[in-house]
Amino acid sequence: MRRTNEAVGGGARRGRGTPAARSDGDVLVNGEGKKRSAVKSDSPVDQQQQQEEERRPPWLRRLALSPSPCDCSPAELAAARPRSSFQMAFHRRRHHDRWVIPACSAGSVVSAAAVVLLVLALLSFLVPTVLDNPSLPGPGRPRRTERLFSPVLLDDDAETARNSGGDGVFRVPTEGGNSGHDLWGSKLAKYFYGCSNASSRFAMARDIINPNRYLMIATSGGLNQQRTGITDAVVAARILNATLVVPKLDQKSFWKDASNFAEIFDVEWFISSLSKDVKILKELPRNRGKRFASPYTMRVPRKCTQRCYQNRVLPVLLKKHVVQLTKFDYRLANRLDTDLQKLRCRVNYHALKFTDSIQEMGNLLIKRMKMKSEHFIALHLRFEPDMLAFSGCYYGGGEKEKQELGAIRKRWKTLHTSNPEKERRHGKCPLTPEEVGLMLRALGFGSNVHLYVASGEVYGGEETLAPLKALFPNFHSKETLASKEELAPFALFSSRMAALDFIVCDGSDVFVTNNNGNMARMLAGRRRYFGHKRTIRPNAKKLYSLFLNRANVTWEAFVSRVRIHQRGFMGDPNEVRPGRGEFHENPSTCICESPDAKLVVHHHSQKQNKDGSKNRKDVQRVSEVADEHFPDEEPEVSDMDYEEEKLDNEMLNGTMLDYDPFIKPEEVELEERFSD
Repeated sequence: MRRTNEAVGGGARRGRGTPAARSDGDVLVNGEGKKRSAVKSDSPVDQQQQQEEERRPPWLRRLALSPSPCDCSPAELAAARPRSSFQMAFHRRRHHDRWVIPACSAGSVVSAAAVVLLVLALLSFLVPTVLDNPSLPGPGRPRRTERLFSPVLLDDDAETARNSGGDGVFRVPTEGGNSGHDLWGSKLAKYFYGCSNASSRFAMARDIINPNRYLMIATSGGLNQQRTGITDAVVAARILNATLVVPKLDQKSFWKDASNFAEIFDVEWFISSLSKDVKILKELPRNRGKRFASPYTMRVPRKCTQRCYQNRVLPVLLKKHVVQLTKFDYRLANRLDTDLQKLRCRVNYHALKFTDSIQEMGNLLIKRMKMKSEHFIALHLRFEPDMLAFSGCYYGGGEKEKQELGAIRKRWKTLHTSNPEKERRHGKCPLTPEEVGLMLRALGFGSNVHLYVASGEVYGGEETLAPLKALFPNFHSKETLASKEELAPFALFSSRMAALDFIVCDGSDVFVTNNNGNMARMLAGRRRYFGHKRTIRPNAKKLYSLFLNRANVTWEAFVSRVRIHQRGFMGDPNEVRPGRGEFHENPSTCICESPDAKLVVHHHSQKQNKDGSKNRKDVQRVSEVADEHFPDEEPEVSDMDYEEEKLDNEMLNGTMLDYDPFIKPEEVELEERFSD
């Protein structure tokens, strides 16, 4: 133990055990302020205390004798020192030591609190605002309990746009930067063009149509799903050498749109433009002055081939003369003879035109977008509650989200319990609006780009859209571009409103789709046919892990990975091998190349290899990865019908000509609400 050898006024060393004796750690400073000194004590009590003190860890001894952190007076500091030997002995008998906590003055505490508040107030003005996210709480909305990804921070400073990986915030520049390629189109597009003229071997309709065969079609689903049915109906009539009656639109499904064919499409143009291929009538003619009896209704399996129609439908048509095919969507195979495929293209891309009123309103919306900017992006967001519920995905909204989407999911009785993490890993979850915005920024689109969003009711409303709007403030929709009076003739009809979105998306410089539903497929194929206009599909399977770990990489690294993952998903020519996927999405039979196309494409690939923008493995994988997203098979369940209905009467009565034993009845009757 160490004791002081000096006392105030040079007093002598005090006797052992007296009340004035001081313990180890007591320090007396003489009046002259000389350096403190200490000597060992001969007291048995003090020696025992010294031994106990030496057995203590160094950090504990330092803690006991460390100066007070607050600005205290000398008297307060002295009061904090260990007590006398007598007091220490008393505490040892109670098996523990106590140390007095320094008591700081009230003025010191108030001053310290004022400094802290001032610093916090200053930081609140200096720190940029973090973008909202569906999983973040905010004013006027319930608090979310979980968060899947790090918050996003917009930053104008290119230097600070790099992510440190330590603060959990993802910094995004407002500018798109150098994309390394043409953002608004492919340089190779001019070497490819649509070609759908019939060959000399394709007979004229007047030479093959049988006058006693009439085919009627009842389409199914929303506008774009019905469009596939109309297109395939013309081809089916040609296969059966039958006269086609103008297809009947679906007026009873979820969409509940009472519009007929002539109120959506130009029926006169539809009939006349296809007159050389198929005979089409607006309604059934009279049979010897009398109306035909009710048509015989039946249904063909999905992906029914040419032989399938000849074996299943033709015998009934020869007997009944009038047959109506119900729920007619995706009822024709992808692979057909070349001339039949080209007929598909003539119907879809040339014969099906919207009515003048719809087309003019759509053109007006495009004109207003072009007045705002030379180029614009159209985004089919598809983030409605039913889409999210069907996907079985989870977006960090806690128990509230699980209950809300789970209740909607129960409408599909055939859906099994999903694994949200697995669905996302496999790329089956739509990207959030924020993720779509980050992907576009990484591809090179800056905050000055104008964005047209085609969407229904977004799950989470403005809260969900806030991050996308922060990334792209020039945010538009048909409701913001046109007045209520201008939209009034269309507003009460879902198919007419969908037609306006279709026209604007088709007329955009870049079309971005967030799912692979009917509208996305139809527009992707149409844009390929008319010059390979830029069409971006998120490679959700690859982007998932990148979004999950985005706070741990620099912005430059994030950009590099996004551009690598999106190769083969940008709408360039030859991204997908011919024959892969839905024909309506990849009409390869109807796309021709100029004589210089192969040479130019080969030269372009070699140049990319030399400048290092692509390594050999990446080049080989582009088409392979893209093909993974274009399987040549039936649509997934998400392309089936939406709600359960009863089977048609002929199935209940045992005729069953259209029955597919491999499809459960409830699966067949799901209405496709979510694919448009």
